[in-house]
Amino acid sequence: MNTAEKALVIIPTYNERENIVKISKKIFSLSYSIDLLIVDDNSPDGTGELADELARQAPERMYVLHRSVKDGLGRAYCCGFKWALEHGYEYICEMDADFSHDPEDLPKLIQLAKNSDLVLGTRYKGGIRVINWPLNRLILSIGAGKYVRIITGMPFSDPTGGFKCFRRNTLASIDLDAIRSNGYSFQIEMTHKIWRQGLKVTEHPITFTDRQNGTSKMSFRIVLEAVYRVWVLLFENGLRRRPIKK
Repeated sequence: MNTAEKALVIIPTYNERENIVKISKKIFSLSYSIDLLIVDDNSPDGTGELADELARQAPERMYVLHRSVKDGLGRAYCCGFKWALEHGYEYICEMDADFSHDPEDLPKLIQLAKNSDLVLGTRYKGGIRVINWPLNRLILSIGAGKYVRIITGMPFSDPTGGFKCFRRNTLASIDLDAIRSNGYSFQIEMTHKIWRQGLKVTEHPITFTDRQNGTSKMSFRIVLEAVYRVWVLLFENGLRRRPIKK
């Protein structure tokens, strides 16, 4: 593959041993060649060791970063983003390990990123495409998206979603060391920093399916962080609910 076309998907893991074999096989079976980076937070179930074994079987396609402690989603992704930039990837995707995000959507996200700075996989544009979620979780997700839009002014239907594709220059424009969010508000903060620069953000409809294996990492602390973090972003943007004019 041409270096300018190099694509990577980053998957943060904590106790995802039941999923990483299947997810890696699926990614490697896609028609578009996409490398895989696992960022493991010292999973006690042996996810990191299994990932190392899988990487040895696909040394040109799969890589593993080990972090010594469970330090949050945001820190894990920033670690992966820095690695991707250092290794020359043009298209850098993020997704969950549990098949809630369908790997079949990756080539489409990358294709759209060729004419965008960031592509968001959205569950809610043009309708609701969520499978097997309890009603309270769905209401929380939809309500969170509306809350983010009201406070920040971002027009996106699913600002808390975690299925994305970044262009290299887009990530390079962000000071990753200055990212403060560490739970799911990380997704909001990254999109906001890109949007408020006036960069092009595209939404692509996806179907989200609740995990079948493992346990959700959602907690009250994560929700609380997202509630107050959007106000921080608003003040960072000078109380503007629109991008800064270049």
